[in-house]
Amino acid sequence: MTTIKVAVQMYTLRDETEKDFAGTLKKVAELGFEGVEFAGYGGLTAEEVRTLLDELGLEAAASHVPLDQLQNNLAKVIEDQKALGSKYVVCPFLMPDQRTEEDYQKLIPFLEKAGEQCKQEGITLCYHNHDFELERLNDGRMALEAIFEDTSASNVQTELDVYWLTKAGENPVEWIKRYQNRAPLVHLKDMTTDEEKFFAELGTGGVDIESVIAIGEEAGVKWWVVEQDVSRRTPLESIEISMNFLKTKLPQFS
Repeated sequence: MTTIKVAVQMYTLRDETEKDFAGTLKKVAELGFEGVEFAGYGGLTAEEVRTLLDELGLEAAASHVPLDQLQNNLAKVIEDQKALGSKYVVCPFLMPDQRTEEDYQKLIPFLEKAGEQCKQEGITLCYHNHDFELERLNDGRMALEAIFEDTSASNVQTELDVYWLTKAGENPVEWIKRYQNRAPLVHLKDMTTDEEKFFAELGTGGVDIESVIAIGEEAGVKWWVVEQDVSRRTPLESIEISMNFLKTKLPQFS
């Protein structure tokens, strides 16, 4: 049985890392996470971060890299991934002014081309969704469908976010099955069951996390990535609650 590893998206801990990047990574390791997904490197070089990871027994699961950096500095992005030991680079977000029909028509061929360049260097490019990509384009398809239908699976893979899929009225399990063997990274997030639909610690909300976990191996998931965009506790408390939930569900912690 292939064990799917667990990482935390460091955006969750953005305030903590701003004060103490190395110390925050140490706390992540102490909570039992096997890896981290980066959203910046705390002002350190990729080589310095890799040294920290090695000291703490953590892996670089992936890196979220803004679209403008992918467009303007892809060679450096790839170089950093190699230094980190990261196999995945992720396009994480489109700004509100980048979500027009015309913008998607430009984005899709760019992702294909950038993904080809990444693949040649042993890196996989993934696209991470929010809820706005579930809106329809002029041809009737959701933008997220168009991104994956109009790029090749060998060049562009998915990082499906179960919270945002749920918030858009979609079933995360169906999407993960749909992109079987094209979904190496999955963002695990929960959602409060009230009208606010706020970000929640895993196992405390209404997203069927257990059903998502159950299909992970069959779907070819390599990393579960815990993220909580905003927390009503301290972010470290939130990820500890989420990690404790996963420790009761995943084979490597039993």
